[in-house]
Amino acid sequence: MKTLKITLSAFVLLFFASCDTLNQAAQVLGQTGLGNPTTSEISMGLKQALEFGTSSSADRLSATDGFFANAAIKILFPEEAQKVERTLRSVGLNKLADNVILSINRAAEAAAIEAKPIFISAVKGMTFSDASNILLSGQQDAATLYFKRVTSQQLADRFRPIIESSLQKVGATRYWADAINAYNKIPLVGKVNPDLSSFVTAKAIDGIFFEIAQEELKIRTRISARSTPLLQKVFAYADRNRV
Repeated sequence: MKTLKITLSAFVLLFFASCDTLNQAAQVLGQTGLGNPTTSEISMGLKQALEFGTSSSADRLSATDGFFANAAIKILFPEEAQKVERTLRSVGLNKLADNVILSINRAAEAAAIEAKPIFISAVKGMTFSDASNILLSGQQDAATLYFKRVTSQQLADRFRPIIESSLQKVGATRYWADAINAYNKIPLVGKVNPDLSSFVTAKAIDGIFFEIAQEELKIRTRISARSTPLLQKVFAYADRNRV
């Protein structure tokens, strides 16, 4: 009888792994014997999820094409310099514009791995109250907003020198200077020269938070993403009790 109960529970979990109806999934999980987590398990479970999510995001974005091949976060010309890109392409300087875009994304990829220890430190410093509020929040990006609040300045401080160095290393500074100089030589255009380092730093940080938000949404809404018994227990409890 015990074996049959375990088998049925496993079947139900697999059945709902692809189900979008969280209320149904929560009810099923509640019947598997997982029960309500202790306060310690809530804290540990959320921290486990956040360490997984932030580490995988940093690893993914720091790989070659982590930014460049991701349409959602690919860094393009600064808004105030998009007229520069359009003008350069209109006069046949497509390669120069392409080099700028590729090189600034490579700089962001070089810096992304530095986010990992910052996020892990933020997770370790999270109180039970922080963890509980994030877990039971009605906001699907509550953890991401927490990270924005406590790590943004640290990320900017850590990213900027790396991005400045990388911009030099991959030739972005030279390509950028060439692009701006070529544009500024065109008759009757207004002179521009946005701060490239600040722009790429800000966009790299935006990209990191975007990816973390995707990871957070995944574990909140997909049972199949809850890869350990602790995560299953804690997030099933959240499904049943989210405000």
